[in-house]
Amino acid sequence: MKIIFLYGRPAVGKLTIARALASMTGGRLFHNHLTVNLALSVFDFGTPGFVALRERVWMETFRAAVAERVPLLIFTFNPENTVPQSFIDGLFSEMTAAGVEMIPVELTASEEAIEERIVSESRRIERKTLGLAAYRELREEGVFVTPVIPTPRLTIDTEKLSPSEAAEKIATLT
Repeated sequence: MKIIFLYGRPAVGKLTIARALASMTGGRLFHNHLTVNLALSVFDFGTPGFVALRERVWMETFRAAVAERVPLLIFTFNPENTVPQSFIDGLFSEMTAAGVEMIPVELTASEEAIEERIVSESRRIERKTLGLAAYRELREEGVFVTPVIPTPRLTIDTEKLSPSEAAEKIATLT
């Protein structure tokens, strides 16, 4: 089993590329907003209840995929400081011990591109609620600096490649 751990800041194109990759490879897509939106239906973002529920859903989903031998799972993730480093370290350790090949892939874009994308209609349709002012405030507070993800196998600047071109590059790792 392989897990493509697709990560980057908000609006770098994680979900768009993940969808293209899933379509191209037949991999299953488990995107971060599924869990975040579930936890937000019960708790405020970042509260202890939110963090605990989000972590349980993430881990149980990964464990179920391993138990059912899902060949390829594509996971999108936005590193931000409500996710403890111990969660990331534990996830990578547990999955590796279970025989999963963890494949971290970092997506990047300039701050100018991120700010343009943050206000896009597609983000509103997807119920991605982070607005430009909030993003700027969080960025200035250093919210996106932790947790640290293991060294990526591939880093893609999403301004230089289309989503399908990025997905093609990532697919070579599978």
